[in-house]
Amino acid sequence: MKRTLLAAAIALTFSAGASAAEVKPAVVYDMGGKFDKSFNEGVSHGVAKFAKESGQDVVEFEPSNDSQIEQGLKRMAKRGYNPVIAVGFNQANALAKVADEFPETHFAIIDMVVDKPNVESIVFKEHEGSFLVGALAAMKSQTGKVGFIGGMDIGLIRKFECGYEQGAKYINPKVEVFANMTGSTPAAWNNPGKGGELAKSQFDRGADVVFAAAGGTGVGVYQAAADEGKYAIGVDSNQNYLHPGTMLTSMVKSVDVAAYNTIKDVQDGTWKPGVKVLGLADNGVSWAYDQYNKDLVTADMKAKMDEIQKDIVDGKINVHDYMSDNSCQ
Repeated sequence: MKRTLLAAAIALTFSAGASAAEVKPAVVYDMGGKFDKSFNEGVSHGVAKFAKESGQDVVEFEPSNDSQIEQGLKRMAKRGYNPVIAVGFNQANALAKVADEFPETHFAIIDMVVDKPNVESIVFKEHEGSFLVGALAAMKSQTGKVGFIGGMDIGLIRKFECGYEQGAKYINPKVEVFANMTGSTPAAWNNPGKGGELAKSQFDRGADVVFAAAGGTGVGVYQAAADEGKYAIGVDSNQNYLHPGTMLTSMVKSVDVAAYNTIKDVQDGTWKPGVKVLGLADNGVSWAYDQYNKDLVTADMKAKMDEIQKDIVDGKINVHDYMSDNSCQ
């Protein structure tokens, strides 16, 4: 069952040693909205799994502007919800303030680090997953030109871009990689029209595979690829089903598992603050291979992808992390 923030009117008393009966999960989604078919929606799947298994309500709040983020986090903590999950890097500053005000509440943030004794920070090795889909893009490309479309122009999205470029060049050192960012504000996560325009411009330049790391904006990229008879790569959630025959794969981040495990850890009394980093070795990122794209990936391509993944996990391939020095090597 789902209850909106405003409907959650009963205040609860929460103690640090939470028992199963005291767990009352709450989620504040990122600005792209719960049903972005990508990052937020992935989190919602994990939350829904817990709700179905436990029969407990999970409070969900979708802020429409930045000012509502802090208000939402604070109201949930004040009413005794636990854990409170903040979705997205954009909530870091608000969460840091609210976590100080409610030291007995367990908080989690996905995609950013907030160094507080009552916050679990869950981040991912997006560069590793992006390397994989970049390699697949280069294997599939007939033109030797592939594209990348990011959402908001921030270091995290440059991390995707850099990993993608490295993967493409691992397969074809001469490949051309076109890259565009949608914007510099949170609105860049929910602008499918702009995403479609950027994708079409890259197709016009010769790209035949485009990877979108842009939240809801990616929907426009995928539609443009379908219209042009090109290939697209999804992000965060497995988006292969959106346009079968067009979606070459998706770079999946296990944000659903992260959200679900956070709630379960609080319920089980095993929750711990600090930073949790999830990569290929932890099944935190992956590339999607299923009934929707299996006809697009040959046996040789699949074998090469498996080989590359193993080599990354084993340390034979070192994928540079843009966030380490703000460069792509």
